[in-house]
Amino acid sequence: MKPDIHPNYRQVVFQDLSSDFAFLTRSTIATKETVKWEDGNEYPLIKVDISSHSHPFYTGKQKTLDVGGRVDKFRRRYAQK
Repeated sequence: MKPDIHPNYRQVVFQDLSSDFAFLTRSTIATKETVKWEDGNEYPLIKVDISSHSHPFYTGKQKTLDVGGRVDKFRRRYAQK
């Protein structure tokens, strides 16, 4: 591998702002913020608006839309004459 062309791949904490959920993983994303993690070490911090802990699909609060009814209504309204 060529030296100095690859991004810094390190452990990073991602924090979900909507649910105060955080997880430690590896990433190359750059940040200036840091946070002290449960193990006592300090890691770079990335703040995200939504994660699997707060997303409606993963929490089971997702609403299903009646897509079939909408398509039929569209076809009736704009049917060619």
